[in-house]
Amino acid sequence: MKCHHCDSQATVHLTQIINGQMHKMDLCEACAQEKGVTNPDNLSIGNLLDDNQPKIDASTASMTCESCGTTHQEFKKGGRLGCEACYHVFRPVLEPLLDGMHAGIKHLGKVPSRSVKKKSAEENEGILQKELKKAVEEENYEKAAELRDRLKKLQARSSTTA
Repeated sequence: MKCHHCDSQATVHLTQIINGQMHKMDLCEACAQEKGVTNPDNLSIGNLLDDNQPKIDASTASMTCESCGTTHQEFKKGGRLGCEACYHVFRPVLEPLLDGMHAGIKHLGKVPSRSVKKKSAEENEGILQKELKKAVEEENYEKAAELRDRLKKLQARSSTTA
């Protein structure tokens, strides 16, 4: 994880709860010393965020979400957005924050092991097994042999990707 103020590796991780809302900040050693993190009496994540914010012009200061009424000042004070539309309204403010906190502004996480692709393979296997059982009951052995072969291929494919 990188430092909120520079591109160095973050080694100091702060969590502050204000009015029931959690705020997190990651800093490198140098920035932590510079910001006075060693003196917890005067520490406020809000102040740290203010130091790193680009200068707010009149258009940013007057931002208000038309859907829920959240203002830029409310977002800045509480650190929370009011609704889905806020992400679009406050994009000019959010993107620099996210870029500073992460390695970019787009999420590129892992695909879970029980992803849709794997589920669909399992569902296909279940469908083939039902069709195979029906073909055997109807004594349609050609179709049963074809379904058996498709089922084996599907099982082999799923066992190599698991």
